[in-house]
Amino acid sequence: MDNFENYIKAGKIASEVREYARTQDHTGRTLSEICNDVENEIIKKGGEPAFPVNVSLNDIAAHYTAVPNDPTVVKNTDVLKIDVGVHIDGYIADTAVTVSFDSKYQDLIDIAQRALDEAIGIARSNTRVSDIGRIIEKTITKYGCKPIQNLSGHSLERYTIHAGQSIPNIWTIGHSFNLSVNNVYAIEPFVTTKDGQGIVYEGKVKNIFGIASRKRTKDQRADEFLEYLWNKFKTLPFALRWVVKDYEEKEALSLLETLLKKKNVHAYPILVEGSNRIVVQAEHTIIPQESNTITITK
Repeated sequence: MDNFENYIKAGKIASEVREYARTQDHTGRTLSEICNDVENEIIKKGGEPAFPVNVSLNDIAAHYTAVPNDPTVVKNTDVLKIDVGVHIDGYIADTAVTVSFDSKYQDLIDIAQRALDEAIGIARSNTRVSDIGRIIEKTITKYGCKPIQNLSGHSLERYTIHAGQSIPNIWTIGHSFNLSVNNVYAIEPFVTTKDGQGIVYEGKVKNIFGIASRKRTKDQRADEFLEYLWNKFKTLPFALRWVVKDYEEKEALSLLETLLKKKNVHAYPILVEGSNRIVVQAEHTIIPQESNTITITK
C-alpha cells in the first residue's frame, strides 16, 4: 500500500506515547498539563497530533480535551481515558488507554482490553465487522458489564479520522461490510458497568473543532482565520488551546463563533454515559493483510 511506512511510523510513535501516558502518575495534575505533556511527546518523537489528546474523565466517554489553562485536576478516585492520535503527513494511527489509581476500576479496564484483544484476534481481511461487534459484546457481557452500543470503531484515511465506515461494539443485524486488505481501521471497545445505560448522549461542552467548509464568509477577518486553520490542521480536529499560540484567546473565540454560525467549522460535543456511570476505553489501529493483520499501535 502507498505510504505504508508512514502508517508504521505513526503507529510506533502512538504506541510509545500511549505507554508513556499509561505509566505516569496523573493524580494532582491538571488536564492542561496532561494534554500538553502527551502532545509534546508526540512531537518530540517526530510525529504530529492527529487530533487534540482526549482526556475524558469518569462518565465522559469521549471528546473532552483541555481548554487553555484548564484547571480540572485529576483525583485519585478518577477514571481517565487518554485517546492519542498521531499522523505522519496525514497518515493516522489512533490508540487509547484508560488509567485509574483506584483499584476497584481495574477489572473494568481489563475487560475493555480483553474485548479489544479478542476483536483483533479475529480481524482479518474479509472478516465481517458484525462479527467483530459480536465478539466485543460477548466478551464484555460475559463479565457482567455493558458495551457502549452507540460508540464504534472506524475506518481511517489520509487526514480523515472517521472515514465513513464504522466497526460496532455490539452485534448488529443488517448492514455490515468486510474488512479489506490494506485499509486502516481503529477498533475501540467502550465499556460501562452493568447498571449503566450502555448509551452515550451529547453533552453541552464542545472543546474540539474541525473545518467543515472552506467557503468564503464575506467577513475578511473570519476568512483569514479560516485559511489559517486550514493551513495548520487541514481536515483534522483542533483545539482552542492550539490556536491561542497565534491568536489572543478572546479574538480566537470570537472568530470561532463566527465560523461555527456560518457552518465553516463544526464542534464535537462531549459524549456522556446515559446513567452517568464510569466508562473505560481501549483502542488499537490495524491494517489487515492477505494472511494476517498488522496492529500498528501494539
